[in-house]
Amino acid sequence: MLTFLSKPFSRLGVYLGWLLLCGVFSGCPGPAGVSVFIPSGTPGIGFDDLGFSAILHKVLVPAGRTGTLALIDPSTMQVTTIGGFKGKADYSGGHDDGPTSVDEGRGLLFVTDRTAGQLNVVDPSAGAIVASSPLLGGPDYVRYVAATSELWVTEPGSEQIEIFSLPKDGLPQPSHTGNIAVKGGPESLVIDSARHLAFTHLWQGKSVAIDVQTRQIVGQWPNTCTGSRGIAVDEKRGFLFAACDEGTTVVLDVDHGGRVLSSAQQGNGVDVIGYNAALSHLYLAAAGSKELVVLGVSAAGQLSVLGSFHTAGGAHCATADDQGFAWVCSPDNGRLLRIKDPYPKAGI
Repeated sequence: MLTFLSKPFSRLGVYLGWLLLCGVFSGCPGPAGVSVFIPSGTPGIGFDDLGFSAILHKVLVPAGRTGTLALIDPSTMQVTTIGGFKGKADYSGGHDDGPTSVDEGRGLLFVTDRTAGQLNVVDPSAGAIVASSPLLGGPDYVRYVAATSELWVTEPGSEQIEIFSLPKDGLPQPSHTGNIAVKGGPESLVIDSARHLAFTHLWQGKSVAIDVQTRQIVGQWPNTCTGSRGIAVDEKRGFLFAACDEGTTVVLDVDHGGRVLSSAQQGNGVDVIGYNAALSHLYLAAAGSKELVVLGVSAAGQLSVLGSFHTAGGAHCATADDQGFAWVCSPDNGRLLRIKDPYPKAGI
């Protein structure tokens, strides 16, 4: 046991003492859950978007500078990778290298490559890229729109969403068919297939609803965010979730003009969020506070804090699988954290 001087420590002194204890006695808490490392990821990976495919039963991980798309079986934690994207040997922080966003549709996977400036189509059964198209601007998110058989790619630097159509059969070569101007955005993107709407954010203060058939903006709804970041939708109940960088999460009523139903303040540095519709649980990856926050969503759209888990520095993205696990990216050592959700179903 260490004995300290009786003179009171300053807050800085206590913090430095805590760091000393951590370093000497390994007393710092490690991240929650189980670590799943991505091949070639040890120097670090600039993760951004994560997803889950119920059809493939895989967590979808665009693995940035490694130049691969990683597929993780949530039950066995086995990792397989699909290559062919642009890679980079060194990790310099951020998430501006290689493949960073993914979605699925028609038995295919769609991946944006920031280094190559391309939209890629991947056949998961073949484990290979089968088609590619150049992008007009730097990509952020890609999402498949089933109602129109289109791919929508957000390009924040150009303040637009670029749209590609897919042929009904034959080689799935994406063809550019137009753009949607989103001044002051777009940040994040999610598709509500039940209502044929797409949702995105402006960087500050508003969420935007777009009709996928007409490509027209049909709503701009205040979301109270100083910095709009994460997005998710509960199609069955008509809830749109807006997560703010400053740690506020807001529930908007899609069917009643985007009115605010509730909000919660928890964590900070929140970015990419996950949602488990079966449990009615939101997963907030808060990089600033190094935690995964779990929120319950009631049938009336009211948020409640169920708990939180310690994660890691820079852990800003999350997704959910169908096995009751949340997955959180940990960029600095190229891994994901698989964290069991112990909380009962909300929204009953």
